[in-house]
Amino acid sequence: MKPAKLCVTVTADTTAELRTRRDQVKDADLVELRLDTVKDPSAAAALAGRRQPVIVTCRPQSQGGHFQGSEEERRAVLGEALALGAEYVDLEWRGSCADLMERTGGRRVVLSHHDFTGIPADLREIANAMLGSGAEVVKIAATAARLGDCLTLRTIGQHTRVPVALIAMGEAGIPSRVLASWMGSCWTYAGEGIAPGQISQRRLQDEFRFRRIGARTAIYGILGKPVTHSVSPVMHNAAFHAAHLDAVYLPLAAADFDDFITFADAAGLAGVSVTAPFKVNAFERADECDPVSRRIQSVNTLRRDGVKWLGCNTDVTGFLAPLEASMRVRGARAAILGAGGAARSVSVALASAGMRVTIAARRQDQAQSVATLTGAAVSPWPPDPASWDLLVNATPVGTAPDAAASPLPDDYLFHGGGLVYDLVYNPPQTKLLADAARAGCRTIGGLDMLVAQALAQFKWWTGQRPADRVMRDAALARLAADGTDRADRANSAEEAS
Repeated sequence: MKPAKLCVTVTADTTAELRTRRDQVKDADLVELRLDTVKDPSAAAALAGRRQPVIVTCRPQSQGGHFQGSEEERRAVLGEALALGAEYVDLEWRGSCADLMERTGGRRVVLSHHDFTGIPADLREIANAMLGSGAEVVKIAATAARLGDCLTLRTIGQHTRVPVALIAMGEAGIPSRVLASWMGSCWTYAGEGIAPGQISQRRLQDEFRFRRIGARTAIYGILGKPVTHSVSPVMHNAAFHAAHLDAVYLPLAAADFDDFITFADAAGLAGVSVTAPFKVNAFERADECDPVSRRIQSVNTLRRDGVKWLGCNTDVTGFLAPLEASMRVRGARAAILGAGGAARSVSVALASAGMRVTIAARRQDQAQSVATLTGAAVSPWPPDPASWDLLVNATPVGTAPDAAASPLPDDYLFHGGGLVYDLVYNPPQTKLLADAARAGCRTIGGLDMLVAQALAQFKWWTGQRPADRVMRDAALARLAADGTDRADRANSAEEAS
């Protein structure tokens, strides 16, 4: 497996700013200069004084770009880049620039095709035509609706000697960007979300350690949908690095559980964390499970053992650790919001600790299902504020970017003195916790549980315990950065309005 190179994409409002950002890029093999994003595109100005190889791109709007001039003006920019010796110039397949490629016989040309609607039905025909064009590099980027779409693109790189860059765009396509060498790509693109699912250079190198991924790297991940909000990748990747293990942990946004299994088998996944909505599916498909998983019929961790998948549930111990440090649990009353896999785990944990548990969900049949499994009672929705000493939110409501939402009505009357435990950890201070605190309740956020259950997962996979605070510090840094990004986006929207 030949190591893939790293190409960092830069954009700007002006060519001068683009040149500045070009020179700020460090530790990259290539820099893609997106001249379609500047208001004064000039190939000569963009190329002047460069100290590293570049790709000059001036993408038309029909291919997801931003160029607002005429097609003649765009062709002139690209032609100038070729004439001035740009290391590569990106030309669209079936575009109006075929004559530009003829100038060099395809040398220094990245022939590209983008599909923002999905994987084209005639992908193989498109790929064959592009690969036979004489272009030095062929780039195909298509939107992935499932993990299996990465595998569809990967087949192109397995049957050609022409260098290719194969990108599955969108959340489900993130593995194609991180595992570029496995995909057969000559390079991957990093940038600040310029294309759907694109990863920043800092995250690709510092979190996923892209340069160190090789044929023997063990692949783990978090299975769910959505998963881009999860801090599990930064936590586990930090732990792998601290333990000097050759492993990487990826977001895996599967369309369904069969989609995950297909991808896992093809990529040789060693293990996964499992989150909504797949915890029950994971239990049903696991070949063997631990006693806790069998009791609650929910799995949050899978490990490959030859051709088998072993399942366990670390949510129970992870949930209890911060709770038992905050209140006397035996004999107390608990109300759980939600009736999914997380609610099952929480119900078992609280019952095992001696609490009296009720389940509250909008759908009574789902609440009854959980209650039957764990011996809990069912209460109306929302639960009576006087009926609980501990209230647990086991739903995803309130998770960023919908951080302004709460699982409870705005007029819900919390009683002071109770404890509210929100399993949502992003943001650390949810609306539910803020409302509860204002009413005089004590609160626990979801980060403590997240770290505790992740530590158990890591040990079950590797036999090692991560160094103290490695996972927590990585999670806190990521959450702080996410909060800053949200504030910046909000400010930008306010300034634009």
